[in-house]
Amino acid sequence: MSLNSQDIKRIAHLARIEVNDDEAQATLNKLTGIMALIEEMQAVNTEGIAPMSHSQDVTQRLREDQVTETNQRELYQSIAPSVEDGLYLVPKVIE
Repeated sequence: MSLNSQDIKRIAHLARIEVNDDEAQATLNKLTGIMALIEEMQAVNTEGIAPMSHSQDVTQRLREDQVTETNQRELYQSIAPSVEDGLYLVPKVIE
């Protein structure tokens, strides 16, 4: 896929970004490099290689899901302006 300066300016217009000719050319150069890298990566034969979720064979250490803090709901609701049946009451903001 090849891009030109007009494509960059059109994309910038759609994104509501103002770019001058120098910025468009610089962006075009960067995107052309990215596209070339993508084409190079797509040319690599990956047949027989299993997909990986990570480049290294690592596992994440997990901890047990335990409650570590005490329930302070009553304390928090005691300072709330308005509470009913354990729920905070707030003003209606949507009609």
